[in-house]
Amino acid sequence: MGANKAGLIDAGPPAGAAPDPLSVSRRRRRLVLIFSVLAGFLLTVVWSAEFVDQTVGNNVAEAVLGQSPEAAPLTSVLTGAVFAFASGLAGTFTACNIAAFGAVTPMMDAAGTRWERTRRSLVPLGWMSLGMVTVSALYGAVVGLVGTSMPQFSQAENVPGTLSGRSVQSMVVFGLIGLAMLWMGLAALGYLPDPLARVSARFAHARTLFLGVLVGGFLVGRPYPLFRQLFRDAAESGNPFYGALAFVLQSVGNIAVMAALFLLLSSAAGRRHHAWLARKPGRAALVTGAALIVAGAFTFLYWDVRLLARREILPWYPVAPWAQ
Repeated sequence: MGANKAGLIDAGPPAGAAPDPLSVSRRRRRLVLIFSVLAGFLLTVVWSAEFVDQTVGNNVAEAVLGQSPEAAPLTSVLTGAVFAFASGLAGTFTACNIAAFGAVTPMMDAAGTRWERTRRSLVPLGWMSLGMVTVSALYGAVVGLVGTSMPQFSQAENVPGTLSGRSVQSMVVFGLIGLAMLWMGLAALGYLPDPLARVSARFAHARTLFLGVLVGGFLVGRPYPLFRQLFRDAAESGNPFYGALAFVLQSVGNIAVMAALFLLLSSAAGRRHHAWLARKPGRAALVTGAALIVAGAFTFLYWDVRLLARREILPWYPVAPWAQ
């Protein structure tokens, strides 16, 4: 960000525009690619689902609900709605959530007062939420109609050497989400054609909308115990409207903290953040590409490769002692 001839601050490209990677040297882009993939891989090595789900997730949900989430009675639409939001809040700090918001931050507007920056930051956040809510509502309605016959409804134990229907669903969904993030990250670095280039030329917020679709898609593959509890309740209700409401609230809870942090960053540090991005041409592309590649590599390797090793279908995958 710098001053132009008229003495005005250059705010950079419009919000929602694709960062330009061509001004960055091949060597720098290659280093970002290598270290981003390595970071995603190392995250799969140290990531402990048990710690995130039980220690963090259950404690957060228990604090919100005032009782153990496993024992929480879902006897009405109201209690189900509260549980849906609490369970979503408990699953806030996933790698994919953080990366999705990391990819959105280069689109923050830097001009104006703090209130004006915060107000304009609501626009990409709103489009991202729209994509997430649409997918969540549609999937929730489907669960309300036919959920008892879906793989996620099953409570069968996983057997070594085989894949349950739940595992297959998780692998397919998160594998596709991971590959989509990888493609977007590689496109941001200029290694692959941008799949959203044409639609973005007509609709500036296509990228944030698509990221919201990916975040909403987490519900389709998520085996998180508290979510499965919500899934079974929605499926057994036979009510597509309740299913849609519960899943939307679960997704809203899932991004509530990250959205608040995003708005806080936009208000408090938006100008400095944008200035840092604009100081060197192509820096925004590197940040966007790195965030998406880390998330994509982690998602694909964790849910497709490490999962196969955990089911003893692959012979070995490196895992930290605390993440066994």
